[in-house]
Amino acid sequence: MMVKIGIIGGSGLDDPGILTDTEELTVKTAYGDPSSPLTIGKLDGVETVILARHGRQHQYSPTEVNSRANIQALKDQNVTHIIATTACGSLREEIGRGHFVILDQFIDFTRHRPTTFHFSFAKEAVHTPMAEPFDADLRKALSLTAEELKLPVHNKGTVITIEGPRFSTKAESKMFRIWGADVINMSIAPEAALANEAGIPYAAVAMSTDYDCWKEDEEPVSWDEILKVFNQNADKVKNLLINVIPRIQGEGT
Repeated sequence: MMVKIGIIGGSGLDDPGILTDTEELTVKTAYGDPSSPLTIGKLDGVETVILARHGRQHQYSPTEVNSRANIQALKDQNVTHIIATTACGSLREEIGRGHFVILDQFIDFTRHRPTTFHFSFAKEAVHTPMAEPFDADLRKALSLTAEELKLPVHNKGTVITIEGPRFSTKAESKMFRIWGADVINMSIAPEAALANEAGIPYAAVAMSTDYDCWKEDEEPVSWDEILKVFNQNADKVKNLLINVIPRIQGEGT
């Protein structure tokens, strides 16, 4: 099976420099414009499309990200798999700064975003199964590759996606832990749901940058802290992508 990989890059994790033979394509969809032009090229011979979730200049807040257009744009390019990258806050002691989590579940706590392609049932009723929102084969490929690269990786984890752009209160952060969430971010849940509706296998790797604000012996999360940890580990995310994509092609995942 020939694969074509879509990468949805979180803040700073959308480097087109990992591709060769690149071209840039500005597209429109039935749901509006995606967050950025598409960078199309090859990674170790595998066709790959990169999209910047928050725009090339990080100009879109989490609420403004048009996830329907982003997923539709990748579907229109006939991608066979989507790998998403994101920074996240840790809700568990054992998930330290710079650790990677291969997500297996989400809790959607967003409030102001279109999270379905099927608002109307005029043509037919569509209820998409969502019990396992992250593709098992893609998750396995990411986990094995991260282990081979000796990255600190957790092979499963539940992400809670909040609306943002503000961070959580302590009460919220502690509540999310009680609910069973392991990490927290502002982007993944709607994106994963839409990819499932579109029929595209989807997986996400989350890089922990902070402990949100539940941890009493830590300062609450700040944007400056996130950027500091992020910049220390961004190359590891890129290296993971560079090594996992040929594996997906080889396994015909």
